[in-house]
Parts: sequence; C-alpha cells; structure tokens
Amino acid sequence: MSYSIGPGPLTPAVKAIIYINVGVYAVLLILSSLVNWLGLIPELVVTRAFVWQVVTYQFVHTDVFHILFNMLWVWMFGVDLERRWGTIPFAKYYLIVGTTAGVATVVVSLLPFAWAQSSYWAVTIGASGAGYGLMLAWAIVFPHRSVYFFGIVPIPARVFALITGAISLSMAISSGGHSNIAHVAHLAGLGAGWLYLKTPRPKFPAPPPRPPRPDYIRRVH
Repeated sequence: MSYSIGPGPLTPAVKAIIYINVGVYAVLLILSSLVNWLGLIPELVVTRAFVWQVVTYQFVHTDVFHILFNMLWVWMFGVDLERRWGTIPFAKYYLIVGTTAGVATVVVSLLPFAWAQSSYWAVTIGASGAGYGLMLAWAIVFPHRSVYFFGIVPIPARVFALITGAISLSMAISSGGHSNIAHVAHLAGLGAGWLYLKTPRPKFPAPPPRPPRPDYIRRVH
C-alpha cells in the first residue's frame, strides 16, 4: 500500500506563480521600500493612480511563514485545478480572482465607516485572496475530496470551504477593521471565485473548417 501527500508535482502555472512570489520576496529582502510600490495602498490607488497595485499586491510577501502558507495553498488547490482546466484558463482565473479581491479592498476602504477607513492608508499584501478563490473552486470542482482540518480531522472539501469562509467572516466582524489580516480580500476572493464559476459565459461556435486547398496546376513559362 502506497501513500501520497498533496496533489503531486507542480504544474506550469502553479510553478510560475510560486517562482514569481519567491522572486519578489527575495527582491524585497534587499529593497524593502518597494513594498509601497507593489503592495496595495488604497490611498495611492485613488489619489495617485497606482492602479497596478490591485494586481501586484498578490505577489508580495515580507514574512517567510506568510509566503510558505500561501504557496502551500496555491500548490494544494491549484495543481488539480490546472490539470482539470488547463494552464491558460487556470492562470486567468487566478489573476481575475486575486485582482478582484484587490479592487474590493480599495472599494471597502472608501466606505464611510471607521472600520473600513482604517484600511485606506494600510498596505495589503499576499496571495490569500487568490488562494481563497482557489480553495472555493477546488471545493466546487472536487466536492467529495477530503481535507484534513488542522491536519487531523478529514472533512469534505465543501465543508472545509464553508468553515474557512465562516471563520474569515467572523474574524472580519469581530476585529472591527483593526486586524493585520486582510479579511476583506479573503472574502472577496471567495465571492469573486463563486461569481466567476457560476456566471454563464457565452460559448462561441467553432469556426467552420477551412476548405481543402485546391491542387494547382503548375505551369512553366
């Protein structure tokens, strides 16, 4: 009897995501000031049009445990999805979900509430929003697979996603915006993933086959 841990070897897009995150992490060890350019600061997005930050923030980590945990999630949930969907659709989903989480972070920071406005000047970094989107997609595509909750108790994928989302929601409410964890990005990643997967997309008919090329008569003149 053989045992295996995790989904297996890295797939191309998952490998690229991990390499980019590790590369950015290494650069920030030397040039830490780049966090203010690559991380997501809503105030800079709104007042100085640093719109790239809603994309780049998800590749930024400054703590070794933060990047290890997030890349573990990308590997755990991303490999099977990329094998099922293909590299390009998987990469598209990852970027859309992560970017939507970034946009949601900016929008929430503009709300007229003290708990929301505190994030207006804060720096949001990390792949957690995209990671939560991957977790949701994995639970939808592979609902009967099991995840070991806290590494001990096996529970179905859908139950794991519900519990994780509920924990993030309760922590977002209880913290009142005073938290070092970007709960809004987590919840936005879940919501964006759900909408993306459940929204019907138009299926364009395949183009008609090209007619066979005629056999031209060669003339010499």
